Amino acid sequence: MRRLFHQSLTVMKNAFRRLEEQVPPPRPVPWNDSFVFRHVEKTIQQALVQKAARLISTLHAVDVLLLNGHLQEQATLQRVLDEIAEDIFFLAAAITNDEITDRHRQYLEEFYAEEFPDPSNPMARHQKPNMVPRKKIRAYVNRVLSTDPNPSRLSDIGESVSSVYSGFVHASSPQIMDMCGGDPPRFQIEGMLGTPRVAEHVRDAWNYYYRGLTAITVIAKAFGDKPLVDSMYQYIVKFEEVSGVDYGGKKSAT
Repeated sequence: MRRLFHQSLTVMKNAFRRLEEQVPPPRPVPWNDSFVFRHVEKTIQQALVQKAARLISTLHAVDVLLLNGHLQEQATLQRVLDEIAEDIFFLAAAITNDEITDRHRQYLEEFYAEEFPDPSNPMARHQKPNMVPRKKIRAYVNRVLSTDPNPSRLSDIGESVSSVYSGFVHASSPQIMDMCGGDPPRFQIEGMLGTPRVAEHVRDAWNYYYRGLTAITVIAKAFGDKPLVDSMYQYIVKFEEVSGVDYGGKKSAT
């Protein structure tokens, strides 16, 4: 399975480089006595490229954690990946299925806002724009993109998944207890290789590599890059076939 994950990362990386070339590149912007790189145009397409960059980087990190049996930390990153994917679908849908709304403009204003607008005084208080609530992002994606007659049900499912992974992020007791095992039981604090938990988390990771592929495909569609969309769809079918997963997401083999 790890070989398949690496192959999917290569596919995503190649697609990303193609998408990256389709937006104005970052430019050096003065910062104190040096500079930082910024997308000065602050477009929705540039935001999609930035989200894709973080998506792929985080999937690489998931692979490293799995390899070393750090499953709690893997699950923490999967919460990050959930939100990145939701953001990608939220932004892309404005181009492919809807229009750029006030909600999208609010999101982009907050996304591009500097954490420290006055670099000469990093301790100065600052007020970033209001974030679009996660529930609003999730509801928009399900309403605009889903074919389910009851999109609120999908929002409830997304909320439940987010809640589970939030337990890993905030180190809640039920999630921490997954680290405990053996005879006598003890906490596995140097990774959990060799435990039954590994297979569970490999199967869980499959969903995130798959969703990464679909997120990159959605960006390609938003960019109007039909050849890339077609190529990504072809690979997704191969990814499903090799891993024994049908279009309904039922795993028949690993």
